[in-house]
Amino acid sequence: MTDLSPLDHAHAAMEAAPEDDAARLRFYERLADAELFMLLAGEAEGDQVAPQLFPVEDDTYVLVFDREDRLTRFAEGAAEYAGLSGRTVVQLLADQGLGLGVNLDVAPSATLLPPAAVAWLAETVAEDPEEVAATPEEILPPKGLPEAVLTALDTKLATSAGLARTAYLAGVRYEGGRMGHLLGFLGTVPGAEPALAAAAREALVFSGIEAGALDVGFLRDSDPVASALARHGLRFDLPEAESYTGPAAPGMDPDRPPRLK
Repeated sequence: MTDLSPLDHAHAAMEAAPEDDAARLRFYERLADAELFMLLAGEAEGDQVAPQLFPVEDDTYVLVFDREDRLTRFAEGAAEYAGLSGRTVVQLLADQGLGLGVNLDVAPSATLLPPAAVAWLAETVAEDPEEVAATPEEILPPKGLPEAVLTALDTKLATSAGLARTAYLAGVRYEGGRMGHLLGFLGTVPGAEPALAAAAREALVFSGIEAGALDVGFLRDSDPVASALARHGLRFDLPEAESYTGPAAPGMDPDRPPRLK
């Protein structure tokens, strides 16, 4: 099979190294970032959806697929579904104590996540970054960050299409002498700041760096710090948002997340 999805690749890496916590975390990260299609028991009613439930031993599971054609193959034909981000799915299911079946019978990434795993992932992606105020005194080239963090940031920012234009990662010395690293965003869409800060935090969490810290800032092009970041920082260009004009499945509007019946 050559038409593999990012979730398939992450699952294969996790299965190939069952003792590698970093590989397991990367799979969970891909799942949270993915657009998933939840199999429904019937047509959505407004913002309420009723997922089809599958009992497995002592738990109950909801099924999702990372491609529409995979859901169709599983259902053996057209079926009602809701399109949701992975993080929205786990947050909905955690509230109900439900497990998650991913790509069952139709892809190499087929797996069952019991309710405890769903609850852990929901808690991980729901945690808000801490907001602090600090004044940079000097911007420096980034130094000493593990390769896993750089890779995680690159991957995470690639999923943040349309939220900002560019990000720079640099070392920073603040007033008082505290040293750290700063991820500075330019061209940020108004209101996207919390999502970008959460993306940076998740990049650290899912890279397996338990004690890592990364400061996030949102700058105008005219800010002196912005020009210093451009001189000394590692640049990440965020992709532009894709436009979509076709019919939307329930749940595809991020401003109107569905509720489970």
